[in-house]
Amino acid sequence: MRRALVIAAAGAAALAGGWAWLADDGGGAPIVEVTVPPLDAQQTEGATLFEGHCAACHGPDAAGREGTAPPLVHEIYEPDHHPDAAFVAAVELGVHAHHWKYGDMPAVPGLDRDAIADITAYVRALQRANGIH
Repeated sequence: MRRALVIAAAGAAALAGGWAWLADDGGGAPIVEVTVPPLDAQQTEGATLFEGHCAACHGPDAAGREGTAPPLVHEIYEPDHHPDAAFVAAVELGVHAHHWKYGDMPAVPGLDRDAIADITAYVRALQRANGIH
């Protein structure tokens, strides 16, 4: 079932001219090395949601995937440059490419604001554990 969802998303992304969505068993190499810290309950829920909705492009633990999508554990996404509201907008509206060469990111359906907040909490925990404040 999960592979079917990824394949359906890939078709939608291709039609929208967005990122190449990949199955969890494929894709480019991680772009950055990520240390995963101990997680609280919200961050753990965010990790689960990230795996189901974001990791196909952004890689496990937000490390990015060569040729597919950027790492979110990167100084470009530090809170002073991309506040939490930027993550909400990216998920709900998509993003025009402006920092990376991967093309536009399509909106990600199926996530409400609470889920996006959990994912953001997870990404912020990863960032802090890797020296991005």
